[in-house]
Amino acid sequence: MKKWVKKLLVGLGVLLVIILLANFGLNIWLKTQLPNYIKNNTDYKVSYKSLEVDLMSGNILASNISVNSKNPQNVNVIGLQGTIDTLKISRFGIYDALFNKQISSSDLLLAKPNLNIILAKPVDDKTGKKRNPVNFENIRIRKGNISIFKYTKQKFLSVEDLDLYVENLQLTEKSVEDRLPVVFDTYDIKGKNFFVRPDDVYALKIDSIKTSDGQMTVNNFQLVPVLNFEQFKKYYPKKNKLFQFAIKKMEFKDLLLRKNKVSLANARFYQPDFLVYTTDAVPVKVKKPSDFELNLENIKMSNATIQVMKPNGHKLLYAKNFNIDVSQLKFDKETREELIPVGYKNFQVSGRDVLFSNHQDFTIGSISLNPKKGELRNISVVPNGNAPDKTSMNLASDYIRFNINKWDFADKKMNLDINDILVSSVKGKIIAGTDKTVNRKKQDFNGIQFPIIIRKVVLQNSDIIYSKNNQPLSFQDLNATVNDIQFINKKDNSGIEAKISKYVVSTKKFGYKTKFYNMTAGFLKLDQNTINVTAFAMKPLVSRAQFIRMIPVESDLYDITANQITANGTWDLFSDQKLIRASNLTIRNADANIFRSKIPEDDPKEKPLYSRMLRSIKIPMVVNNLNLKDSKLVYEEDTPESAGPGKLTFGNFNMNVKNLNSAKIKGNPTRVDIKINCSFMNLAPLSVKWNFDVADQGDHFAISGRTTNLPATGINPFIRPYLHVTATGTIQEMLFNFRGNPKGLSGKFNLKHKDLKVTILDKENNEKKGFLTAVANLLVKSDSGKLPEDVDVEDVERDPTKSFFNLFWKGIEQGLKKTLIGINIDKAKKTTEKAVSTVKNVKSDIKEMETSAKEIGQAVKKDPQKQEQKEKEPEKKGFLKGVFKKKEKPEAN
Repeated sequence: MKKWVKKLLVGLGVLLVIILLANFGLNIWLKTQLPNYIKNNTDYKVSYKSLEVDLMSGNILASNISVNSKNPQNVNVIGLQGTIDTLKISRFGIYDALFNKQISSSDLLLAKPNLNIILAKPVDDKTGKKRNPVNFENIRIRKGNISIFKYTKQKFLSVEDLDLYVENLQLTEKSVEDRLPVVFDTYDIKGKNFFVRPDDVYALKIDSIKTSDGQMTVNNFQLVPVLNFEQFKKYYPKKNKLFQFAIKKMEFKDLLLRKNKVSLANARFYQPDFLVYTTDAVPVKVKKPSDFELNLENIKMSNATIQVMKPNGHKLLYAKNFNIDVSQLKFDKETREELIPVGYKNFQVSGRDVLFSNHQDFTIGSISLNPKKGELRNISVVPNGNAPDKTSMNLASDYIRFNINKWDFADKKMNLDINDILVSSVKGKIIAGTDKTVNRKKQDFNGIQFPIIIRKVVLQNSDIIYSKNNQPLSFQDLNATVNDIQFINKKDNSGIEAKISKYVVSTKKFGYKTKFYNMTAGFLKLDQNTINVTAFAMKPLVSRAQFIRMIPVESDLYDITANQITANGTWDLFSDQKLIRASNLTIRNADANIFRSKIPEDDPKEKPLYSRMLRSIKIPMVVNNLNLKDSKLVYEEDTPESAGPGKLTFGNFNMNVKNLNSAKIKGNPTRVDIKINCSFMNLAPLSVKWNFDVADQGDHFAISGRTTNLPATGINPFIRPYLHVTATGTIQEMLFNFRGNPKGLSGKFNLKHKDLKVTILDKENNEKKGFLTAVANLLVKSDSGKLPEDVDVEDVERDPTKSFFNLFWKGIEQGLKKTLIGINIDKAKKTTEKAVSTVKNVKSDIKEMETSAKEIGQAVKKDPQKQEQKEKEPEKKGFLKGVFKKKEKPEAN
């Protein structure tokens, strides 16, 4: 053997002996002196029954250990108090323990520990000094009862019968406040009666936890507030939510807690009960967003109950039997910036008896939803009386179903493309709100990627009433299909507008009730190119007498029916750029009765002409041809002096209006031409031509017409109540041609008549006034001759508070006066009235003369000289008698 080898072996042997002697001596020293050393050089007092230390490996084994903090009031170190049946430490850092006062080990085994641990005070962020005197890579606990307290002595965590294996466990007060209370790599745990109080508001309780093959089961999980709701509002006035959770059972596997990240897979939550209280507080905006991250590979929630309470204690949201299945749910730095701060691969949601309540209660019998489709059944909406001035709905629907092409969130915006929506059997009423003080704030739509697309919406078999200002609009058996809807942001960002490509709306019974009318239709169908209405009726709800009492000023009362109304063309009635362009609008078999009473006061408002009225329509509108066919128009007018209403009848009424427009379509002609052909008083043909230009700011118009072979008796129903006159004979032809503007009209008038006679009646229209009738017929020309001359109708002034037809009638009236009827009857009346006035004056004079004669006779009897004088004047007496007799004859006539 070589000399150096021998020396090496001797050296190693000596070293081994020294190590063995040192290890033996160390164990003797540890058994006898370590407790005192720990007591003198650390913050703890330790005693034990046995202790074995392997200096080479750093392994320590001790039994029946008792440990206590020397100074429980020292909050800068972890406080310990309790017993441990067996302690085993692998690779103990003896050097760190002796010189750095830091306990570290690769493995720690605690058998039957019964410990109270008080965490050290949190790290001083200004200095950056760490106070973490305990560091174990791996820890095993068997049958442990452990309680952990914050440095304030408030319990933070406790557990009983704990069996635990954790790799790389970290637990400090620093991690409690800023991150997770505990973090580790892998684990195996079993225990009961867990308690965690992470802050001053909540406590977490768990009956039992156990793991098997990486699968964790948690029974009776509870997150409960340690404050009641009133205390919460008092002590935390800036927080707006208080939570309370209870979950009967949770199962999951592969739990990973690392710094700010929680990861787990295949989580199952059975019968969770979530309760959230809300306050009126405005939440304080967090300056620094949380770094917390959550990754759930698969999560399922079964038979959940969810409640969100309003500040007044009423329910805001309620749902039971709620089921949720989400795959790859995550919450991290990327998702928290999106509109919905969680990401997912897929989800399935279902539930029953869902309630949402604001100023109305929305209930859903059942709901099913996933990223591709959704279905709601037995939906109802009812007012709850909390906001009577807001729009309210009292509706019920069998179901709502929809299919989604695309629904995702990217770049902080929602992208939505819905394939179709089906709404079935909506029944009920919508009442428009009356609150005019609603502050319409400018809405922010930055979270939406426009356009929002809905490719098809179908409404089936619905009965809906919409009421505003007590004027209900009703639809029975309403069906509608709307295609290619695009919701876009308005250019001024004031809201959203809809663009609709195609639609079809139909209802078998339509109704609209106002203060005075009930409008109905037997059938109504509308699409973007056609309108079809049958059995239209507009019926008064009040009698004429009631109507007169109800209106403050003059107004017309209508009674209208029409068998059919049709239209074709193109129109946009839904977007902000509304447009009506109809090629034809036809009304067939209309029967219209218009009644006006002159008993109420005149309406002082200015009545614009039709060109100005059309020009005031805000949307572009044009109807190339409006046709009124085979119809009837009756106008009745009543005055305080008339005996019943006067009546004008236009039978077999046909009208064509060309280019009815609002002068708002560039390049489109603006002149309106109207042609009317009808039977006047159902006796004689009447034709009228009328035109005006809507774009003409001067509102000029022209109207002309002709009627022939009209029996004068035909106009008696109109002139008799007003003029107290009837006529016989024939109006062979009447022509008029007027031009005018808002100030008045002028033109030509011609009347050809034969055998015309009139009868003057008393105010009750019962008895003939013979004398006035005789005088009137002496003045009226019974025949006009073969070629009567036109008369000029001039300077007919318009009353701006009267309608166009009032001006038109004034023109006809002046023409009649200048030709025959009006002026001659006026002269006859004036002449007769003058004669009657003269007779009355003469009669009065005679009475005065008789009175004078009597006075003279009485004076003569008293005075003989006057008597003698009286006897000498017999002629005067006879003269008076003669005068008297002559004056009485006209009065008798």
